[in-house]
Amino acid sequence: MNRACARPGCGENAAATFTYDYRARTTWLDHLAGEAHPMSYDLCKVHADGLSVPRGWRLEDRRDTTPYGAALAY
Repeated sequence: MNRACARPGCGENAAATFTYDYRARTTWLDHLAGEAHPMSYDLCKVHADGLSVPRGWRLEDRRDTTPYGAALAY
């Protein structure tokens, strides 16, 4: 079963999951988690790509952006 984007009014399928830590003022954006969790939010690709965080916070986009099948540079 597909999960929907958490943004109000968006009906697209979720493609990424974000979590955050208030104390560390950090938000992590990862590939879509295997299961929904009440302490995380799922976003479609458009909303994940456009995610911004409050001033003073850090956004760590941990999604792999390497195209599938591309050789990794070491």
